[in-house]
Amino acid sequence: MSLNDPRWGRNPDDDRKAQEGRRPGEGPPDLDQLWRDFNARLNRMFGNRGNGGDGNNGGPGRGDMRGASVTAGVVAVIVGLIWLASGAFIVQEGQTGVVTTFGKLSHTTSAGFNWRWPYPFQAHETVNVSQIRTAEIGYRANVRNKQPQESLMLTDDENIIDIQFAVQYTLKDPVQWLFNNRDQDDTVRQVAETAIREVVGKNKMDFVLYEGREKVAADVHAILQQMVDRYALGALITNVTMQAVQPPEQVQTAFDDAVRAGQDRARARNEGEAYANQVIPQARGQAFRLQQDAEAYRSMVVENATGNAARFNQVVAAYGKAPGVTRDRMYIDTMQQIFTSTTKVMVDTRNNSGMIYLPLDKLLAQSAANDSAVGNKSGPVQVPQSQPTPEVTQAMDSVRQRDERSRDSSRDRESR
Repeated sequence: MSLNDPRWGRNPDDDRKAQEGRRPGEGPPDLDQLWRDFNARLNRMFGNRGNGGDGNNGGPGRGDMRGASVTAGVVAVIVGLIWLASGAFIVQEGQTGVVTTFGKLSHTTSAGFNWRWPYPFQAHETVNVSQIRTAEIGYRANVRNKQPQESLMLTDDENIIDIQFAVQYTLKDPVQWLFNNRDQDDTVRQVAETAIREVVGKNKMDFVLYEGREKVAADVHAILQQMVDRYALGALITNVTMQAVQPPEQVQTAFDDAVRAGQDRARARNEGEAYANQVIPQARGQAFRLQQDAEAYRSMVVENATGNAARFNQVVAAYGKAPGVTRDRMYIDTMQQIFTSTTKVMVDTRNNSGMIYLPLDKLLAQSAANDSAVGNKSGPVQVPQSQPTPEVTQAMDSVRQRDERSRDSSRDRESR
């Protein structure tokens, strides 16, 4: 015993007595004693009660060896049960379990409690087939977080546009998803980028930016599903959403100017079309009205010509029967038609005088005005008719004489 031993100067018998007299919980337990107690309990459980303490049956050493072997067997059984229990697994609703044997596909399991052979014989992997997965092309998590190497694309008219879109898909075959390709999500992203570049490269910039966005998304959806089926990814494309389609930021100002110019052009064209829609019907109406007026004028002229021809035929027939009477009648009608619309002035040419009499119509109008003035002053009294002035009487006599001379000359010509 060394000088540093804490038991230096103590009696071992006193220590043993102190330990025997110590009450439970007053000091640390003895590990050897615990092990012996554990073996004793196991022996009693397996029918070896009392053998461990019988010195006539092999002594205490053989009992300890037998108890250790029993303990090792129990521990082995427990370890085996735990190993077998490690093969149990639970598959949630909407998921599918894929079990492999030494890395090779064995079978798939449905939702619920399932069991497989533990490692290293079999392994399993759970695949969520109901989850809607999203592949982002041209951006990450936010449209502002752009990825130029993915978003910049060339159109058919050799213009560059910036496109960000998202692809949503689910899994229709978990076996293909796990075993046919590596980096499945990245593969879907690359396939979507290939599809959008193909569609954009076949269309004009204006079509992609404005009226053709829905058609571009539909074409990308169809091409993407075909390529996914060709690669046997086991994915089903559910939706393609165009997040942003715009020209590159470097040329955004110039593009805005071009867009405004295009809008001005469209507005001017719409105004021109509106003006044309207003003017053309009016012009057509005026043309139709002129056509109808021309038709009416033509009908009037034709009818008048027809009537004049018929009247001339009647005049010819009457002239053949009585030429003098017909000639005088034609002369009187002509002069009446002329004098009704002209101012009549009587000139005395018989005496070679330059005296010009007042117009007859003015004289008649003046006498009528005088008669009406007299009637208004005298009231409703019968006024005798006024006599014409000497000038009017002389003018009327000269006209009557001239008519008689013309009739005599016409009769002389007819007699000849």
